[in-house]
Amino acid sequence: MIRVGPKNLLTDVPGIKVGNAEDQAVRSGVTVILPDEGVTAAVDVRGGAPGTRDIEALDPACLVGQIDAVVLSGGSAFGLDAAGGVMSWLAKRDRGFGVADAVVPLVPAAILFDLLNGGDKDWGEEPPYRQLGIEACDHAGEHFTLGNAGAGLGATVSTVTGPPIKGGLGSASCVFERQGAAALTVAALAAVNPFGSVLMPGSDVFWAWPFEQGAELGGRRPASHIDVAPSDGVSSGEIGGNTTLVVVATDAWLTKAEAKRIAIMAQDGIARAVHPAHTPFDGDTVFVLSTGVHDIDDEASDLATMGTLAADCAARAIARGVYEADDLDGLPSYRSLFPKA
Repeated sequence: MIRVGPKNLLTDVPGIKVGNAEDQAVRSGVTVILPDEGVTAAVDVRGGAPGTRDIEALDPACLVGQIDAVVLSGGSAFGLDAAGGVMSWLAKRDRGFGVADAVVPLVPAAILFDLLNGGDKDWGEEPPYRQLGIEACDHAGEHFTLGNAGAGLGATVSTVTGPPIKGGLGSASCVFERQGAAALTVAALAAVNPFGSVLMPGSDVFWAWPFEQGAELGGRRPASHIDVAPSDGVSSGEIGGNTTLVVVATDAWLTKAEAKRIAIMAQDGIARAVHPAHTPFDGDTVFVLSTGVHDIDDEASDLATMGTLAADCAARAIARGVYEADDLDGLPSYRSLFPKA
């Protein structure tokens, strides 16, 4: 049996906390995924224009076994500074990879592009992201805001036929009940700023609608038939100014190679929720974190199930990030455009 987690958030995975920090004047922000202790991690990058930091260490062939945090940030490449702030925060608490007497926190990061959203980007020689990373760590907890929060504050979503709408931060979870074994939790968090559209053409229905649980996306359903022409894959997005970032977490015990397989499968969630996905203009990136609390008995079967659930949660989190967003300085949100949703 599969059910939604109690909070329907990434933090339904025990031992995972999330913190957001924003600069409203800059119209950008940072989201930090902060485990209570080091976690096994992997990453899969499918976008043609990624911006990342320290993801090579997540390769299963590399030495490092665990990481200490993941950072998602606005600000394009400037936002990678946020990981430095998170490293300082962790080092002050003696958390990181030990090398003799030195401790080096391991903090992979990925960014999205929000430099053209109208905020004040005249920050001189000190972009705000390092400090925002520290503030996000200070705010980390089991409950966090969706929509116009953290890395989702300045995010936008393209549409096929009209101007962009507000993107945002979304999350979703599920619990996989196993016969004779502990239940496994799989959850996702997404910062949603894609070149593609999250809505079906000429519709208020999310591409991710088949995966909706309860009314987390407003409960809209398509008409009996919606035509999708080849041209509907051509978005009105800002070329080069995009990206969907996803973090999946589970309490299952995974190796780095197994986490990598789930990251690959979870990329399907982006393709289910965004059309088109993985374009030359996006930096679509999926991280997977394993807290390693529960063993998986039938490795191949359970791994396939968890990968499927990770993709479903990613699709739900992406659509929910848009659904939960609010208007921002003239940029309309989904719920303001479709008020009955």
